Amino acid sequence: MSNSSFTVSPLVGREEELARLAGVLERARGGEARAVLLAGDAGVGKTRLLDEAAARAVRDGVTVLTGHCVDLGDVGLPYLPFTEVLGAVAAEERLAPVLAARPEVGRLLGGGADSALDMSGRLRLFEDMAGLLTDLADLGPLLLVLEDLHWADQSSRDLLRFLLSRGVLQRPAGGTPGGRLAVLASYRADDLHRRHPLRPLLAELVRLPSVERLELRPMDDAEVARLVRGLHDDGPRALPEATVRRIVERAEGNAFYAQELLAATDPGAGGVPDALADVLLIRFEQVSDTAQQVLRTASVAGRRVGHDLLKDAVGLPEEALETALREAVERRLLVSGDGDTYSFRHALAREAVYADLLPGERARLHGAFARLLAGRGGAGTAAERAHHYRESHDLPEALAASLEAADHAQRLGAPTEELRHLEAALDLWASVPAGARPASGPGDRIALTLRASAAAAHAGESHRAVSLTRAALAGVGEDADSELAARVRYTLAGNLLDVDSLTAAYAYSSEALALIPAEPPSPTWVWAAATHVLAARQVGEPETALKVARQALAVAEELGLTDARADLLISLAALEGRSTSAGRARLRQARELVRGTGNAPVEMRALYHLAIGAFEAGELEGALPWLVEGLDRARGAGLLSSLYPLEMRYLRLLTLYMLGRWDECERAAEQDADALPAAGAFATGPVLYVRLARGDAGAGERAEELLRGRFDWMGALVAGIVATDAAAGSGDAGRAVARMRSAVEALTDDTGAVPDVTVRLAALALGAVADAAVERRAAGAEAEAGRWADTAKELAELARTSAGLSSKGLPQGPEGLAWLARAEAEAVRAARGPEPAVWEAAVAAFDYGDVYERARCRLRFAEALLAADRREEAAAEARAARETAVRLGATPLLERVDALLRRGRLAPPASDGGRSARLTAREQDVLRLLSLGRSNRQIGEELFITGKTASVHVSNILAKLGATSRTEAVAIAYREGLISREPSAPG
Repeated sequence: MSNSSFTVSPLVGREEELARLAGVLERARGGEARAVLLAGDAGVGKTRLLDEAAARAVRDGVTVLTGHCVDLGDVGLPYLPFTEVLGAVAAEERLAPVLAARPEVGRLLGGGADSALDMSGRLRLFEDMAGLLTDLADLGPLLLVLEDLHWADQSSRDLLRFLLSRGVLQRPAGGTPGGRLAVLASYRADDLHRRHPLRPLLAELVRLPSVERLELRPMDDAEVARLVRGLHDDGPRALPEATVRRIVERAEGNAFYAQELLAATDPGAGGVPDALADVLLIRFEQVSDTAQQVLRTASVAGRRVGHDLLKDAVGLPEEALETALREAVERRLLVSGDGDTYSFRHALAREAVYADLLPGERARLHGAFARLLAGRGGAGTAAERAHHYRESHDLPEALAASLEAADHAQRLGAPTEELRHLEAALDLWASVPAGARPASGPGDRIALTLRASAAAAHAGESHRAVSLTRAALAGVGEDADSELAARVRYTLAGNLLDVDSLTAAYAYSSEALALIPAEPPSPTWVWAAATHVLAARQVGEPETALKVARQALAVAEELGLTDARADLLISLAALEGRSTSAGRARLRQARELVRGTGNAPVEMRALYHLAIGAFEAGELEGALPWLVEGLDRARGAGLLSSLYPLEMRYLRLLTLYMLGRWDECERAAEQDADALPAAGAFATGPVLYVRLARGDAGAGERAEELLRGRFDWMGALVAGIVATDAAAGSGDAGRAVARMRSAVEALTDDTGAVPDVTVRLAALALGAVADAAVERRAAGAEAEAGRWADTAKELAELARTSAGLSSKGLPQGPEGLAWLARAEAEAVRAARGPEPAVWEAAVAAFDYGDVYERARCRLRFAEALLAADRREEAAAEARAARETAVRLGATPLLERVDALLRRGRLAPPASDGGRSARLTAREQDVLRLLSLGRSNRQIGEELFITGKTASVHVSNILAKLGATSRTEAVAIAYREGLISREPSAPG
C-alpha cells in the first residue's frame, strides 16, 4: 500500500544507489530499523529513485507511506508531511484501527495546531507518533518516505529528530529485534545555504548509528544519453546523435534538465527552454540587487571566472563585491574553486542568467571582458578574447584572436579545439574587410579551409573534413594556381577515402595528378601521387598503384622528402604484401625514416601497418607491441581520435579478444575512452564480442547503436558480426542469414568489392543453417532439410569467393583461412551430417591464436567424434573446449559443452554441477565483495579496476544468476554454494 504514484519514466544508472536502499529495506525486514538521508541537487533524480525503491518494496509486501514537504514560505503548515502520512493510514481499512488507538496523533488529522500544544503535549504527540509507526511495523514491514525536507517546517523537523534519535530506530533493551521499519528522507543539497535551518539537524542525525547519508551524484554522460533515448517517443525516427550529445553536454548529469531540454521544440538549439529558465531563475531573483549584478557580469565571463577579472569587470568596491559573492555562494548559485575562481553551480543556470541580459548590456560586458583579457596577454586567453570580441561585434579583433587560438590549440595537440577556432575564423572571414584581416591574398581562405579540414580529420570528424574540402574546392577558380588546385583535390581524395567514397576519391586524385606535371619534380606532385596510390589500391587498380608508387618514391628520394618516402614505402608494402618478409622490411624502413620528421600521421600509419602485417600473418602477440607504441604516439600528438589510432585501438582489442585475454580487453577499452569521437564507437567493438560470448543479452542492442546516424563502415562491420552471431546463437537460422546478407550488402563498397569479413559472417550464419538442416533431417522433414542444405551450399560458395582473394587482390591470411575451414565444415554438416575430418581441420586452422573460435570448433569436433562412436577422443575435445569456456567465462559455450557431456555420458558431472563455472574468476571476486556490501567504487578500488568495469561485472553476475538486484544475487550465490558466508568475529 502506498499513497505515492510511481513514475514510469526509465530509471537509468542508479543500480548502486538502489542496491543500498534495497539493503536497508532488507535489514529492516529482519527487524533492524534504519534510516537513509538522500541528498542531491534539484532535478538529479531523488524522487525517481525513491519511487523505484518504494515500488519494489510494495512488490515485496512492504507497506509504504509517503509524506511531502511543500514550500509555503514563512507561513508553513505544522507537521504537513506527517499529516499526509496519517491521512493515508486513516484511509486504509487494514491500518485505520491502529491509528484510532492513538488519539494524540489523531489530533493532527483534526486540524490541531502545533501552537496549541505545550511542551508536555508535544512530547505525548511525538511518543504517540513513534508508537503508531511501531504498531504499524508490527503488522508488517513498513517504509516511511519523506520528500523535500529542505521545505520542512520547524515542527516537522522536531518530530523527525525525535523519531530518529529517540523513537522508532532505537533497538529495544535486551538485544531483542527492533521494529521492521525503514525511513527514507530526501532533501535538496543545493538549497542548503549556510544558515538553512535543516543543516544543524542533518549534522546531528548523520551521527546516529542507524542513520546513513546517501548522496545522489549527477549521472554520467552515457547514462544521460540512455535516459534521453528512453524518454524519446517519436515512432521509428531515432533521435539524432548530435541532438543527444548536445542535451547530454548541457544537462550535466541532471535528469530533470535533460527531460526539459528534450521536451523543448528544438532540443539541439541554443538557449534555455522557457519553462526551465523560469525554474533556474527563481533562486537568482531571491538574492540582493548587488549580487544579481555580480551574477549577470559573471554569466558573460563564462562558466568560470577569476576573482580579479570579475572585480575589474563589475566595477564594485572590494567590500561590496565580497559581500555579493558570499551571498551568491551561500545561495548555491556560485561555487568557489581553485586559483581564486568562481563558477556557476550548473551551466544551465549561467545560460538562464545570461539570456536574461538586455542586448546592449550583453555587448557592453563582452567588450569589457575582451579589453581586460587583451591587457593581460597570454595565449591561453586567445579563445576567450575571440569569443568576447565576437559577441561585442568587434569582428576584426575576433578573427585575429580566433586564428591565434587555433595556433595555440594546434601546438597543444588539441585538434577538436583547433577545428572549432578555425571554423569560427572562416565564419568571420567574409565579414572582415580585406585590409583588416591578418593576411591577404586570394588563396588565404582556401588554405584556411584546408587547414580546418585537416583538423577535422585529426579530430575524427571525417565527414566534416570532406565538407570543408569540398568548400575549398568550390572556392578554387579557373585562374587559380595549379599547385593549389591540385592540393585541394588530393586532400579531398584522401578525405573521401576515410569515408569509403572510393570511386569519387580515385576521380579527384586522378584530377590532381593531371593538374600538375611530374616535371620539374615538386613536393605537391609527390603528395598528389601518394594519395593516388591509396585511391588506386582501394578501387582495385593495383598495377596503376604500383607504377605510380615506384615513380613517386624515386622523386621523393630525389627531393629529400623523407616523410613522403616513408608514406610511399608503406603503400608499396601494402600492395606487395605487408605480412611478407620484404613487406615488413619496407615497413620497418618507413618507420625509421618518419620517426624524426615530426609527421605523426605518417608515423602512425607505419605503426598500424606493422601491426596489421603481424596480425595477418597470425602473429597475434607480435602485433601488440606495435599497437601499444602507435597508440602512445597518437596520445602524445593529440591524435587519438584520428583514423589510424582508431583502427589501432580496434585491432588491439580484437587481438586481446582472440588471444582470450578478455578481462584485459575490457580494461583496455576504458583507456582513453573520453578521446573517442562519436564516429569512433566501433573501436571498442571487440568488447561487444566478449560480452556476447559471455551471455550478455544486451550486447546485440548496443551493437545496433553503431548503426545510428551517418553510415560508418567499421561500425557496420561490428554490428554485422554481433547481430549474425547473436542470431545464430539463439538458433534462428533465418534471422542469422538475413543479418549476414544485410551486413555484406552494407559493407560492399561502391566498386562492388565484397568485404574480407564476408567469410567470417558466412561461417557464423552457416552454424545456424547447419543446425536447422540437422534438426529437420532428424525429424524426417527431408524437404526442409534440403532447402537449408541448399542455403548452406550458397553461403559456403560466398565464403570461398571472399577467402580466395581479399578485396585488395591478395590472399587472405590465417584468420580468413580459419573461418573458411569452419564454413566448409558447417556446409558438410548441413549436407551430410557431422564429419570428424573437416572439424579437425577447422580446429587446427584456428590454432594460430583465436582461442574462443578454436573452442567452438572443438565442440563441433567432439559432436562429430561422438557421432562416429570415437568416445574417448570426443571426451578429450569436449573437456578441452570446456576448460577454455570456464577460463573465458563463456557461459553459453559452457552450457552447450556440458549438455554434450551429459547427453553423450562422456564425463562425470562436476561436484557443484558446473555452477561455479558460470562465473569467471574475476566475477567470483566481485561477487565475494558484493556479499560484503561493497559499492562498485569500493569493488574497483579493492580489485584495481575502475568503478565502471566493476559495474559491468555486477551486471554480468546478475544476468548469469537470474537476479534482479545485488541483494538477490548474493542470496542466490549463498544458496547455490557459489560463495560461503564470512565467519563471525569472536564475541
